Amino acid sequence: MTPELLNQFAAIVGEKHAIRDVAGMVGYMTEWREIWVGKSPLVMRPGSTEEVSRILKLASETGTAIVPQSGNTGLVGGQIPFESGEELLLSLDRMTKILNVDAPDSTMTVQAGATLKSVQDAANEAGRLFPLSLASEGSCRIGGNLSTNAGGLNVLAYGNARDLCLGLEVVLPDGRIWNGLRRLRKDNTGYDLKNLFIGAEGTLGVITAAVLKLYPKPRTHETAFIAVTSPQAAVDLLSLAKEMSGNRVVAFELLPRIAMDFTVKHMGVSNPLEEFSPWYALSELADPPAGSFEAILEEAMARGLVTDATVAQSEAQRQALWAIRELMPESQKFEGGSIKHDVSVPVSRIPQFIVEATKAVENFMPQARVMSFGHMGDGNLHFNVSQPLGMDKKTYIDQWNEMNAVVFDVVLKFDGSVSAEHGIGRLKKHQMAEIKSTVELQMMRDLKKLFDPGNIMNPGKVLP
Repeated sequence: MTPELLNQFAAIVGEKHAIRDVAGMVGYMTEWREIWVGKSPLVMRPGSTEEVSRILKLASETGTAIVPQSGNTGLVGGQIPFESGEELLLSLDRMTKILNVDAPDSTMTVQAGATLKSVQDAANEAGRLFPLSLASEGSCRIGGNLSTNAGGLNVLAYGNARDLCLGLEVVLPDGRIWNGLRRLRKDNTGYDLKNLFIGAEGTLGVITAAVLKLYPKPRTHETAFIAVTSPQAAVDLLSLAKEMSGNRVVAFELLPRIAMDFTVKHMGVSNPLEEFSPWYALSELADPPAGSFEAILEEAMARGLVTDATVAQSEAQRQALWAIRELMPESQKFEGGSIKHDVSVPVSRIPQFIVEATKAVENFMPQARVMSFGHMGDGNLHFNVSQPLGMDKKTYIDQWNEMNAVVFDVVLKFDGSVSAEHGIGRLKKHQMAEIKSTVELQMMRDLKKLFDPGNIMNPGKVLP
């Protein structure tokens, strides 16, 4: 990594867009939870696919490792260089254009650096919906959403990022550009190449643009904040809501009392119900017949599933209910260290999983506080564990891997996944040998070797 080589890379993007000083790199080197703080001699901010191509061609020729980064909102460290300082960071934060919105075809073509919020807004202006929705949507970017196969609040109805993508433009590790920006709903011509790059976390190439699916914009929503008696009652309520609404449920979140306590205490929100409940559900219907939720809740109360509920009467009330859910992860920061688990199990097995995983955690660390919440409608829970009161934060966080092992043992017992929507990155790559078969790992390694024989693309991430 000589000064001359760094100058060659910087010349591709221009000195104005080449960051070399440590202070200017802080936002690119620090993961938002500060679990990882990376180091690099150069951050490159290309403005075009052609510049990305030239960067990767030079990197391939010189054996220079490249770490792609979009919005730096990832939760598994895949976007952060290692501390050795031997990798260059390639940021897509200048490639933000909405290239095309085709309302009749219900597609949109965007550069990979476009923020999720800007894509949602462009779809809305065209009378369409781009349904991917995350708490970080104002800062996360489409390239990162696709590279991690992001999920979010509406997976139940619309699928995750992979399901919302029709085509990609990708720069391969040797600098070649694959233009796969096709807007076709059907294209049965061999291997589905785009899905190799979606979820690959930048280890096979750099996504520079994408064709996204749009949907009709719902004319109305019904949103309810519901006190349920147990996780099993929530599962039963979800089934009932699907049946009675004609399958119009677009979101269904499970929220525990401890999450409400943290959020009310630290985030300036209030309980929308008169009394606290051991469990809650936050659910939304799109374009339902008028009064659908009232009918669903009446039946659910008759069955003993629900004890109280409120249905939003305005858009402001709807947003206020969703704010409670969106602020829950941040509320944990004020309670000390939190060890995160982004897991999934079959929906029907969620209640028993919560029981057994909570018991396993409490056996391992009796005073630990389990906060299990999230996208129950698609089987994805954020099974987070806050430190015991009074415990030193560093002492607690130092047991991250041991706590993970406790929880993941239960996840695998229930035929679940240890990463439902956040990816693998640095955080979970050492567990890949435990959760993937020998055949699966070998296929993944073979793909990596085929696309990136020099191992320059985000090395040390995903694969053990």
